[in-house]
Amino acid sequence: MIPVRGFEGKCVAVFGLARTGLTAAHALLAGGAEVALWDERPARREAALAEGLPLVDLATADWSRFTALMLSPGVPLTHPTPHWTVEKARAAGVEILGDIELFARTVNLAHESKRPKIVAITGTNGKSTTTALIGHICAQSGRDTRIGGNIGYGVLGLPDMHGGAVYVLELSSYQLDLTSSLKPDVAVLLNVSPDHLDRHGGMDGYVIAKRRILLNQGKGDTAVIGVDDPWGQRICTEITAANRRTIVPISASKAMGRGVYALQGVLYDATGERATEVVDLLAAKSLPGRHNWQNAAAAFAACRGLGILTEEVAAGLMSFPGLAHRMETVAHLGKIRFVNDSKATNTDAARQAMSSYPKFYWIAGGQPKAGGIDALADLFPRIETAYLIGEATEAFAQTLKGKARSVACGTLENAVASAFADAQAAGGPAVVLLSPACASFDQFPDFEARGEAFRTSVWSLGEATAKAGHRRAVQ
Repeated sequence: MIPVRGFEGKCVAVFGLARTGLTAAHALLAGGAEVALWDERPARREAALAEGLPLVDLATADWSRFTALMLSPGVPLTHPTPHWTVEKARAAGVEILGDIELFARTVNLAHESKRPKIVAITGTNGKSTTTALIGHICAQSGRDTRIGGNIGYGVLGLPDMHGGAVYVLELSSYQLDLTSSLKPDVAVLLNVSPDHLDRHGGMDGYVIAKRRILLNQGKGDTAVIGVDDPWGQRICTEITAANRRTIVPISASKAMGRGVYALQGVLYDATGERATEVVDLLAAKSLPGRHNWQNAAAAFAACRGLGILTEEVAAGLMSFPGLAHRMETVAHLGKIRFVNDSKATNTDAARQAMSSYPKFYWIAGGQPKAGGIDALADLFPRIETAYLIGEATEAFAQTLKGKARSVACGTLENAVASAFADAQAAGGPAVVLLSPACASFDQFPDFEARGEAFRTSVWSLGEATAKAGHRRAVQ
């Protein structure tokens, strides 16, 4: 745990008692603060009490006693409307922040010799894979590496800092909205495309949130920026003009006179006098496809920014084992391959997986994003059948009508069983792909839980199939 500094003897309200809120509460207490916790869900409050944490109904509390409100990132800050705790905090002049900001302030208060290196990664797509990849390379090169943020552990639940540690942090736009003083040694902005627009009041607000990862960087810091989309190009141009840090553009679609890029699977380093070939990514089994080439380019640039040798980075790229819930093959049942891409919570991410297979049985749906799946229309001919789940079922069925067969399945378990039955009946090799193009919150707490449910359903089918085969053999 990282004890939070700067709030000693002060009282901090904490709203939202999932992983982030509970971890932050413990870290605040460890640093000498008082806390007042609340969540509208009784089960979350009971979990806090079970951990010995104090509850205070923030709806009726005296807000003049609070120094700050630690808001969990899933709680609306500005859009569609500010949460009631946000309104109360603002009315009382109480600062609103998130756990990443608590971490940042703790780092900034530490003696310079004890401050760790920080690599912060954001982007619409690929940030989890890139975070895990950078963490893997850092660890393989002998650094004391801690990975967290929007992936794995909440940042304040990671081991306490020291001068030789490297914190590799995935940051969502929600987290960045609540962060003002983070100064990463290396900041990575992979890409920007429309997502979470309801939470940011439109595309301009979303871009502003993503740009916050670059806010406090200066001389000696490194900014790694994807330039394969117009927003990334614009941001790169604007901060290059400011000329306050080392800027490394990255691309997976074009050669560049300066930067790191991948063409046809070959990674090039053009940060020196001439472009040099680093590694053939086609041989990296856990990094297939152009989207992963962008992730690899970003990881290479970030790790070089930390001073890791080129050959060490190249070795780490080749030994990366892959990321759970992102184009992860969870099983083969006979000729049928089951692929868990639960991390695909929007159409851009789903496109990456769907483009990888000429034909597939598609499990999709959940809590839909703006625009639905219209942007995937060019890939509909690849769909053998779509098995629809969750809130998006009716809308997705209408979009697919006349273009691809769809079946309303309700639950993920039903979808897996139906897809398996149809793929078995077809007889040939097949791919059953969970790539929902939706958030998970209608049926699951997060995409990880959805992916684990998929894995469990597939394994249960495998066990049932094996038992049925055994019975037939005995008969």
